[in-house]
Amino acid sequence: MPKNSKTSQSNRIANYWQRLKIRSREYLKRRPHRSFRATRRRDYVRDLRLPGYWRFTLQVGRLIKREWRLLGGLALVYGILVALFVGIGPQATYQTLVDTIQETGSSLFEGGWGKIGEAGLLYLSVASSGLTGSLTPEQQIYAVMLGLMTWLTAVWLLRQRLAGHQVKLRDGLYSAGSPIVALLLLTLLLVLQLLPVALAAIAYVAGETTGLLSGGVEAMLLWAAIALLATLSLYWATSTLLAMIIVTVPGTYPMKALRVASDMAQGRRLRLLLRIVWLLGTVVIGSLIILLPFILFDMALKALIPALSWLPVVPVVLLIVPVVSLIWVSTYVYMLYRGVIEDDATSR
Repeated sequence: MPKNSKTSQSNRIANYWQRLKIRSREYLKRRPHRSFRATRRRDYVRDLRLPGYWRFTLQVGRLIKREWRLLGGLALVYGILVALFVGIGPQATYQTLVDTIQETGSSLFEGGWGKIGEAGLLYLSVASSGLTGSLTPEQQIYAVMLGLMTWLTAVWLLRQRLAGHQVKLRDGLYSAGSPIVALLLLTLLLVLQLLPVALAAIAYVAGETTGLLSGGVEAMLLWAAIALLATLSLYWATSTLLAMIIVTVPGTYPMKALRVASDMAQGRRLRLLLRIVWLLGTVVIGSLIILLPFILFDMALKALIPALSWLPVVPVVLLIVPVVSLIWVSTYVYMLYRGVIEDDATSR
């Protein structure tokens, strides 16, 4: 090998090593924590001036209400696409579930609360398992891609509207999809980060089956392990959700979005984590508020007019609820991201 070639190769290695040292030094400068060394409070506490939980949730709701034409159209478009490519739960499956719960619920629920109790059981059944059963691989791919496009389009529309630009839904549908590969990679990472929650669910089912959760030291240790696994997943997912917003900025790569999101969460992760837990609670309560009245209406309508038993009221609503929930989540996380950015800007 010529001498010049060896020299250039060694120079490249030296330059690469120098860049690694600079990156490591900058990382340690941003991160105050050191292994086996107590971190001073002044080094890790960072302000996060955000509205309270209720007030922040109302702000997100007001934003959605203000942009209801765009976001409602988005929900309608992707709801139709989900119906075409993924499918609607069959009405026959739902009616069988209704008949089963009404037969068994007559001995469980009595009086005026009977129908509400039956509707609650129906809600738990359809919310936990759905009506479509196991999806084919093609349907799973369609569902993932449509979910990613819903996220990207909602964030793109909100960013443009909050910047004062007059855009239409068509603009978002045509322009929002460029970071889909980067968002897909972050989504796969999020799935991996949620594996501890899946292990916690398996541990809970195993403990319930074997009776370990009935009491004693074994139950205490099992509950502690479940809590630790769930906390670990939420800890990881907090910065990844912010990265799923950052990656929608043009020219941002997934790893860079993760680094920026992790820096944003540094010293604030617990407070952001609590906001995410609050978000999950609003999704559960919101789906209950939407689905339960339709279930009661469907039960009353079919009891009054049996000829309408073919009408798929609940399956259609069950198709729309995930799309609406995804738009709510994307709006909430985007507003949370903007809140952290504005707090950083005002504290400098």
